[in-house]
Amino acid sequence: MKSLVSAMIAVTALAVTCPAGAAVKTIVLVHGAFSDGSGWKPVADILERDGYSVRAVQQPETSFEDDLTATRRVLDKAGPCVLVGHSYAGMIITELGVHPAVKSLVYVVAFQPEVGESAGALNGRIPPASYSIAPIGDGFVQINPEAFPTDFAADVPRSLARFMAISQVPIAAATFDAKATVASWKTKPSYAVIARQDRMVNPDVQRFMARRAKSETIELPGSHAVFLSHASEVAALIEKAAKAAN
Repeated sequence: MKSLVSAMIAVTALAVTCPAGAAVKTIVLVHGAFSDGSGWKPVADILERDGYSVRAVQQPETSFEDDLTATRRVLDKAGPCVLVGHSYAGMIITELGVHPAVKSLVYVVAFQPEVGESAGALNGRIPPASYSIAPIGDGFVQINPEAFPTDFAADVPRSLARFMAISQVPIAAATFDAKATVASWKTKPSYAVIARQDRMVNPDVQRFMARRAKSETIELPGSHAVFLSHASEVAALIEKAAKAAN
């Protein structure tokens, strides 16, 4: 009888500490092309304030495979999580969304490829408002620093946009031709943020991809840097994905 009572107490304690349907509490953030993980700081600050554990991937943008490796390294230690990608990183989270740690996907003005599609091909469906990307040598490209504030971050403080321009991370041009081998949004819940004034990825391309993936979608009046200009709304959608993930 004593052992039975002890077992019942243990089960009750477990139910209290691990309630059924407890929300995922870890968020993995993956930056897009021409930026780095520090751009997620406003979003990460909100998530951490609200009790989430945040991990920002610093993938090198030297090749698609290198970026997958860097992201997978984080996922292998993350535990159950929401995987978030900005822009080009939509390719990464789509490819790695099958990882057992990933419970849902959040696309922030990001590519949502079908198997066999590349970021370059998707972006070419409807040309963006501006294409200020140019070669800088050794097979890498970057956004023209003079055009960066207008094309990438038109709705963030000018001083910050200018610093982002001079500190941008060049990306291997061949990365935009890499093709998805899986489409994890078919098997994992997905959410999408569309920026209505995005000049880097046409908003209609974003809408097409989100509809195809049946992603729960919000639209914001923002630039490609909507994760900075509307950090609270982006964080709220991420938290919604986390709370819905069991």
